[in-house]
Amino acid sequence: MATAETPAPTQAASPTSAAEIAEGLRAVGYLPSSATALVAFLATKLGKPVLVEGPAGVGKTELAKALARHLHRELVRLQCYEGLEEAKALYEWNYRKQLLRIQAQGGEAGWNEVQEDIFGEEFLLARPLMTAIASERPVVLLIDEIDKTDQEFEAMLLEVLSDFQISIPELGRVESRTHPVVLLTSNNSRELTEALKRRCLYLWLDYPELEHELAIVKLHAPDLPDTVARKLVEVVGMVRELDLKKPPSIAESIDWARALLLLGANDIDADTFTDTLSVIVKHRTDMDIVAERVGVKLRAGTGDAA
Repeated sequence: MATAETPAPTQAASPTSAAEIAEGLRAVGYLPSSATALVAFLATKLGKPVLVEGPAGVGKTELAKALARHLHRELVRLQCYEGLEEAKALYEWNYRKQLLRIQAQGGEAGWNEVQEDIFGEEFLLARPLMTAIASERPVVLLIDEIDKTDQEFEAMLLEVLSDFQISIPELGRVESRTHPVVLLTSNNSRELTEALKRRCLYLWLDYPELEHELAIVKLHAPDLPDTVARKLVEVVGMVRELDLKKPPSIAESIDWARALLLLGANDIDADTFTDTLSVIVKHRTDMDIVAERVGVKLRAGTGDAA
């Protein structure tokens, strides 16, 4: 699966420091930690891919999107899934168009001549990895949830990540025209190979500290009263401490803030929490646990402590 997001045409940015990267990411709505800004800066200067691991919903994919916006580059995204084939990630031949060409030539040409004709670039369907490699303008390549694929797929990636090139038997080697900034994300559902890790810079993203998440919430819901915003991140922190199938992500914290703002909430009391619980909790069993553990605290008036 591939998506491409193209920012407004402008001069591609070339950051000169981690502080500049941090400022640029904040300007496009992403609040990075100092470690995140440093690794992002090194990736742009060293030309090495970045492996970003951490729980689901901590901003790994958003980091790639924000980098693309800040650097004024197109975002090319490969969404990984179990059973993803190389052809869906690299390239495919347009078999229908090839067949039409063979039929059109009929018996006028021998196989050798036809073979040379139908394996040209005009019959090639570029998938995300080739799109990023062959792009005439620098891009940000996002390989999302690489841990959902298998080791064979990782092995295929090594040539791309090491040399930024793709070998096509019928055409030869396709080398990168520009140097993409590459981010691979992983929810850490399985251990990735050492060969892949060696080729990457590494960044671990976890749920942010209270003050950091508060700043993120205020950035995306600036009209939410400060007291409500602080209580929101405190309650979300309490929820994440429970043994849940899916702890609330940062995006769900933002959604909850916007929902409370829309409802005109001036506090997060037990009733408000119960009414809006489904914004941050997405499993039925989790809802029972959260209502019992956190809801009771709020009803007792003790939910103000983180």
